[in-house]
Amino acid sequence: METDTTTLSPESLRAEMVAKVRAGGWAERGEVERVLRDTPRHRFLPDADLELAYHPYRAVVTHRFDNGRSLSCASAPWLVAGMLDQLDVQPGHRVLEIGAGTGYNACLLAQLTGRADLVTTVDINPDVAARASRALADTGFGGVHVVTGDGVLGYPEHAPYDRMIATVSPWDLPAPWWQQLAPGGRLVAPLRWRGQGRSVAFTRTGDRLVSDSLVLCGFVYLVGDGEGELSGAITSDGLVTLHWDRDQDVRPDALLGVLDQPRVTTWSDVTLGRQESHEDLWLRLTATDPRVCRLGVTGDVPPEVCDPVPGYWRMALVDGGTLAYLTLRRVTIADEARCELGVIGHGPAAAELTEHLCGEIRAWAPDRHRHSPTLTVHPAGAPDSELAGTAIDKTHSRFVLTYDDPPR
Repeated sequence: METDTTTLSPESLRAEMVAKVRAGGWAERGEVERVLRDTPRHRFLPDADLELAYHPYRAVVTHRFDNGRSLSCASAPWLVAGMLDQLDVQPGHRVLEIGAGTGYNACLLAQLTGRADLVTTVDINPDVAARASRALADTGFGGVHVVTGDGVLGYPEHAPYDRMIATVSPWDLPAPWWQQLAPGGRLVAPLRWRGQGRSVAFTRTGDRLVSDSLVLCGFVYLVGDGEGELSGAITSDGLVTLHWDRDQDVRPDALLGVLDQPRVTTWSDVTLGRQESHEDLWLRLTATDPRVCRLGVTGDVPPEVCDPVPGYWRMALVDGGTLAYLTLRRVTIADEARCELGVIGHGPAAAELTEHLCGEIRAWAPDRHRHSPTLTVHPAGAPDSELAGTAIDKTHSRFVLTYDDPPR
């Protein structure tokens, strides 16, 4: 039976929110749970009703671009808690936040470090920054430094920082962030590579950043991050698009109309239960296959044209004029409803590419619950001889994803 939230106080809703976040495995650190419980989130979201403000799994959009796309939002509480777990703020730490949002996260950071003046939050949009500043002042945390500026540049005036957190999604880690993070400091950022996104927690170790935690997530993109990710329509009506990184050899003109070519479908025999995800397959392939991209499919596209796994953003492989992407079908095994993963391909090498991707699914399946990777980020000039694997090259850095058990 659902709770009647219309009769509950903000305090009751907040307690219920924290309980659900904790039950989901977030706010594992006691101090993170404490600040979530003590902070009136609704006062940073005056235009949202209480139920939405304290919904544990929903983000709240607060500003939009003229085209309707989200410019700024308050992240869902579970993700706020998870990223604060990753950041591990200790009393006395100097903290930089990229993306002021509503000011809520800066308020939490100020309580974790113990002094509001040790927290600096930067936002490129003056309206967003002004609103965050007012909310912080109104809740007793006016000592937080709210700066209107380009987050790509960080904020050198208060560096070095013991902790840095980005609440907008960068395609790369800008050089100023490296320069402003103290040795041994931690940085948490929702990074993007090969079309997928993870909140990654790093420790600065010498001249590199080494991860110890990756959490699946999606965020508003960092404004001013450059054209690291490219995109192009592959259907004449523009309803199916492909997105790829700048360092990838993708020619969208060779793929325009590829979905009109004959379809090849191959099934993997790998099935998933109701609570199982295939997202780690995408992550794993980014370590070994430079052809991994992202397919965007609107709800207006009929399955006979394009029939990917559910969701707007889906993994695909591109090889010249050939496209392959994940699909699924419902099956019943021992009276249990499951979904079988398969691959649909179009183009001259569709048979080969679909079979290749099914082979990757079969190789991934036995290990999908046991292994997590390490993402190591090197400066852009690092030679190949210093890298533990194949580099994904960005503007300011080189990403290397490695597994204890090398992907087969």
